Amino acid sequence: MAMYTYTDGLETARLRTRFLVPEDAATWMEFVKDPINTTFFPNEDKLPDGEWVNRWIAFSIQRYGNNRYGLQAIINKESGEFIGLCGLLLQEVNGVNEVEVGYHLLRKQWYKGYASEAAQMFRDYGFETNAADSIISIIHPLNFQSKNVARKNGMTLSQQGTFFRDKEVDIFRISRKEWEKLKAK
Repeated sequence: MAMYTYTDGLETARLRTRFLVPEDAATWMEFVKDPINTTFFPNEDKLPDGEWVNRWIAFSIQRYGNNRYGLQAIINKESGEFIGLCGLLLQEVNGVNEVEVGYHLLRKQWYKGYASEAAQMFRDYGFETNAADSIISIIHPLNFQSKNVARKNGMTLSQQGTFFRDKEVDIFRISRKEWEKLKAK
């Protein structure tokens, strides 16, 4: 797995990315306060919402500096609206370092194709920069919407019922060879 300087400013037809900044806390609070959004990763430490948001953003910023990638803000290019977060994450799964595409959108942004568009952008970025020979998404077994995004991202279920951070998860994966075939179509 190659280490390189993680960049922001990625773009698709509708989206652009930027690194998170502490001032994003107020916007990200909307996500944290929505119990539907947080169904599959609740605030297990029972932190006050503001503290949880500030820690989340600080952890992402720390990841950027430690070559562990990190979630980035996804912005609608036309409106400038904050849509959610997406990015690459360096994760340890079953003792193996893996590169994950992670995504979390504000609920008002669901069903517009943004999650798939952003996930595909980061999948492509990961392979184009040689971040890894395969890219995964770690998904709660009951999170069917995220599983659909992973499938649209060319991923298939590679591990079922494994554990990540003491939680049962499914691992979706796409290899470089599978990605190359997908891009050739």
